[in-house]
Amino acid sequence: MSSYFTDLAQQYIGGEWRPGTGSWDIIDFNPYDGEKLASITIATVDEVDEAYRAAAAAQREWAGINPYTRRAVFEKALRIIEHREAEITEVIIAELGGTRLKAAFELHLAKEFLRESIQLALRPEGRILPSPVDGKENRLYRVPVGVVGVISPFNFPFLLSIKSVAPALALGNGVVLKPHQNTPITGGSLVAKILEEAGLPGGLLNVVITDIAEIGDAFLEHPVPKVISFTGSDKVGRHVATVCASLFKRSVLELGGNSALVVLDDADVDYAVDAAVFSRYVHQGQVCMAANRVLVDRTLQAEFTEKFVAKVKSLKTGDPRDPETVVGPVINSSQADAISGAVEQALAEGATALVHGATTDNLIEPTVLTDVPADSSILQQEIFGPVAVLIPFEGEEEAVRIVNDTPYGLSGAVHTADIERGVAFAKQIDTGMFHVNDGTVHDEPLVPFGGEKHSGLGRLNGGTTVEAFTTQKWISVQHGRSKFPF
Repeated sequence: MSSYFTDLAQQYIGGEWRPGTGSWDIIDFNPYDGEKLASITIATVDEVDEAYRAAAAAQREWAGINPYTRRAVFEKALRIIEHREAEITEVIIAELGGTRLKAAFELHLAKEFLRESIQLALRPEGRILPSPVDGKENRLYRVPVGVVGVISPFNFPFLLSIKSVAPALALGNGVVLKPHQNTPITGGSLVAKILEEAGLPGGLLNVVITDIAEIGDAFLEHPVPKVISFTGSDKVGRHVATVCASLFKRSVLELGGNSALVVLDDADVDYAVDAAVFSRYVHQGQVCMAANRVLVDRTLQAEFTEKFVAKVKSLKTGDPRDPETVVGPVINSSQADAISGAVEQALAEGATALVHGATTDNLIEPTVLTDVPADSSILQQEIFGPVAVLIPFEGEEEAVRIVNDTPYGLSGAVHTADIERGVAFAKQIDTGMFHVNDGTVHDEPLVPFGGEKHSGLGRLNGGTTVEAFTTQKWISVQHGRSKFPF
């Protein structure tokens, strides 16, 4: 595994592995034990420019290649991941602090999205549309946008880089990828290495490992990329959207959430508890779809709370390398401080801690809060840590009001014995996704993924990915001669 952090601690530009030319290094740490994994000299504005120019130059030929030929690259990439799954698992554990369960979850989804990318290479279809003009043939072509800039996050970096990079390439585009500074290998150079070995021509995918302190908005403002695919916080997403809009670029934004899991009065309590605990504490709660809020009908409040608290207390916190560990470290000390601060503020505002987990470095044991005042800031924010808020309600109308009382609208879930009651409830929630009798954390290759309100713009997966990374071009053919008025 150590070879990944030495051999891949470089920029990948124009098909070449090389160090950055910046004046300082990004240090890649293991969030669990603080071990230094890699030191990477950052890319400068000049290297961002080189990366985009390389992608644009390589894309012209790539777009004209038979899509069946393009497809073969992703078929081989899938085989490489399958062959090296054990090694990649160790990289995810070391760089992200992800547990073995989380690594398996991420790799499973990454392989599913690669399989979909294999199909996406053949997905674009043209159309012939009728015309009111005699003898005119209207052809509508779907063509690549050209070059896509991808900015991936630290929580699921391998999956979320592949989720944009592979489809964009499969559809005939070039790509420049900027991984998060905390996960430069898993979210950046590892993806490039796999696709390079799979036969992707040099220059089509470029990875720049850098920081906005060095490059500012150069990644967004560069004239080459026509689409920016960003996954991260709504604060940064707002800035990305503003810059892109001012330059007439398309942005696809997968942002934060404040999802709720709702337990109606006829729910299977034991099943709802299992779903809620998973939805809140998977990957330490560092999931945009995580159930920050767990709403329970008052008729079930006592039973649900007792069982939920007991299950949360049983979750093992510790070394992510241990197969028994459920809750590993959060990504860095800033995140740990923010989570602890949010809990302490909620307690100061009057909340009660049914479970109050200790914080040791980046390890945060699970916390369960209740009696949180309606105006508490913790109810309006994305916690992004192992903290659950239990909220009682009386009747569906109140539940709908509470769930929708947030600036976010990404995911959610409802539990009920009556499926159609659940669907009717889901239709009233202002989110891009909602699940009946399940958890809140889901992603599938064919189903449009995205949020409403501050949770993002646009969708990815399946046909929506084709729309995101291609554009339509109308070419008309006049058979015979047109008649002009003068």
